[in-house]
Amino acid sequence: MKIRTSLLMGGVLSLLAFGAQAQASRTWVSGVGDDANPCSRTAPCKTFAGAISKTAAGGEINIIDPGGFGAVTITKSISIIGVGATAGVLASGTNGIVINAGVNDFVVLRGLDIEGFGTGLNGINFLAGGALFVEDCNINRFSQKGINFTPSGAAQLVVRNTSIDNQNAATAVGIAIAPGAAGSANVVLDDVRVERALTGIVVTDRSKVLVRRSTVAGSTNNGVLVSAPTAASSVVIEDSTISGGTSNVVTVAGVRADGAQALVTLSNVTIANNASNGVFENGGQIQSFGNNRIVGNNPNIAAGTTLAVVVQN
Repeated sequence: MKIRTSLLMGGVLSLLAFGAQAQASRTWVSGVGDDANPCSRTAPCKTFAGAISKTAAGGEINIIDPGGFGAVTITKSISIIGVGATAGVLASGTNGIVINAGVNDFVVLRGLDIEGFGTGLNGINFLAGGALFVEDCNINRFSQKGINFTPSGAAQLVVRNTSIDNQNAATAVGIAIAPGAAGSANVVLDDVRVERALTGIVVTDRSKVLVRRSTVAGSTNNGVLVSAPTAASSVVIEDSTISGGTSNVVTVAGVRADGAQALVTLSNVTIANNASNGVFENGGQIQSFGNNRIVGNNPNIAAGTTLAVVVQN
């Protein structure tokens, strides 16, 4: 009996040890790795999808050397860190990174090159989770959105030092912030560049957004569009530039506020060289601290737009 008990306990301990090895707190991928590997530093995996199943919740996937590591779906707290090497996510005809995690889950994406080849859907598609941090990334050539942030509950998005470029100018949005019916978004876009999209940034109901030190350029349609017909959305834009919109349709603008619940506040913003309106209130409200430069647009301020000046305390 003692021998059998010892054998049983030994088997249980072996299974526990195997489980611990299967879920490491830090894993590694390499351009010459193999997903059959344990994703250790000396035996790395080939793809993010291969590594994520072997990474514990709250853990980190690191890049050893340059490679294309494939699309991935994230369902738990995790960090994917590509600093120091080209960490490619190639997503022709599909989404690059999908996040469908728990309400308290925290996801960090840093130093990634996410490429859609013109046929990819969304570079980053956030469906659910607690918070998403996107840092030092390049997101290029997607047909729907560069970043699509549509949380089903309350969620936070922070994007820093990131470029979203060469989107499909006929269909694609650079960054879309559109919470679901039971969701809300608290967003900071800091040092973000969105170029050559249909609309640079779109914000809808139940969103609070700060855009600072950022550039939106070359949009076919609107530079920044805030559309909030039923629930309050507030967008503050400061120390930023919105320029070069190419359409001359009357309802298009550098900055546009649609719906009675849309509020945009501008501080030290340059809105220049848009082929249509510089600023356009379409049922919403645009406020200014009186320190902006709205020049070279056609016209600079749309007919009926008051651009109320607010007092800075």
